[in-house]
Amino acid sequence: MSPIEQKDPIKDSQPEIKEETDRSLSSKIGDWFRKKYLLVINLALAIYIFLPVVAPVLMKTGAIGVADKIYSMYRPLCHQLAYRSFFLFGEQSVYPRQLAKIDGLKSFEEVTGLDSDDLRSAMAFRGDETLGYKIALCQRDLAIYGGLLLFGLLFGLTKRKIKPLPWLLWILLALGPIGLDGFSQLLSQMDLSALTWLLPRESTPILRVLTGAMFGWFTAWFGFPSIEEMVNPPTKLTQMFHQGKNYD
Repeated sequence: MSPIEQKDPIKDSQPEIKEETDRSLSSKIGDWFRKKYLLVINLALAIYIFLPVVAPVLMKTGAIGVADKIYSMYRPLCHQLAYRSFFLFGEQSVYPRQLAKIDGLKSFEEVTGLDSDDLRSAMAFRGDETLGYKIALCQRDLAIYGGLLLFGLLFGLTKRKIKPLPWLLWILLALGPIGLDGFSQLLSQMDLSALTWLLPRESTPILRVLTGAMFGWFTAWFGFPSIEEMVNPPTKLTQMFHQGKNYD
């Protein structure tokens, strides 16, 4: 009678341990990303919004060097035109162009003595003790990223159960308003003979915030749930459950 071959449990388990070790790093990173991607995006958005708001606070407290670094860091990402930005610690929260024709507010040209057509000066102007100091992101950009963050927080609170916005609605609700407001302003101020019939117009802070917030909110509604479906695709059982099928 031949002896029964004895298995070495330690030796036999080594390939499984090695296989688990070989795939652990990539699998752990993948698992972590699938669970935490929304937290990462929301945190990045919060920091991106927070720093420009801190810049005028630093200017007010005398930390001009640190504030200058923030303004310079965001300069390639935003035009930072003073008459299209919010101000903190001043007489007004906004100083629109005279072209905007907003009653009850002093215009940018009136309080600074600068020509609003001088874009370089309008970008460089950060404020003073009387007028306050501008946020390092313009009104529209601040609203866009704020809208993205607000929806991201809501998406997290609902445990990422919200379905993606249809792309046609995204075009209508996100691109439509911001495109109409932004391009009508741009085209009306272009010195082209073909556009002489178009009266010059300057958007208002309210319109910039509204259209920017809509773009950010509906873009996030379209984007975040779409990312969720890619990184955490629903199982076949889940899909059938949502289709209303019953199982005995």
